[in-house]
Amino acid sequence: MPQQAWSEKRERQYEHIKEGLREQGRSKDKAEEIAARTVNKERARSGEARTASRTSLDDLSSGRRGGLRSHSGPGGRTYRQLYEEAKDRGIDGRSKMSKAQLERLLDRRR
Repeated sequence: MPQQAWSEKRERQYEHIKEGLREQGRSKDKAEEIAARTVNKERARSGEARTASRTSLDDLSSGRRGGLRSHSGPGGRTYRQLYEEAKDRGIDGRSKMSKAQLERLLDRRR
């Protein structure tokens, strides 16, 4: 979906974002939409676009927002990440476990 108005850098950014979203399990269409919106917002913030909405200019940049939402904080791994690790290790009963139960079980078996 890269547009002609995008520079090579923005096309690379689009592909990178799209691939990351696909790895997280998003559908192809949703990943493309989010990636395009993100690139367009970054273009608006940096003055590359002809027009820009107020929210594009005033709120947190997508890079900063992503950094704040990364899993390095107190939240740790997501339920889905824990579930997949339990599945990979062949742990029975994982579908009935809560996030906290999965964390405890996986931490004990390291």
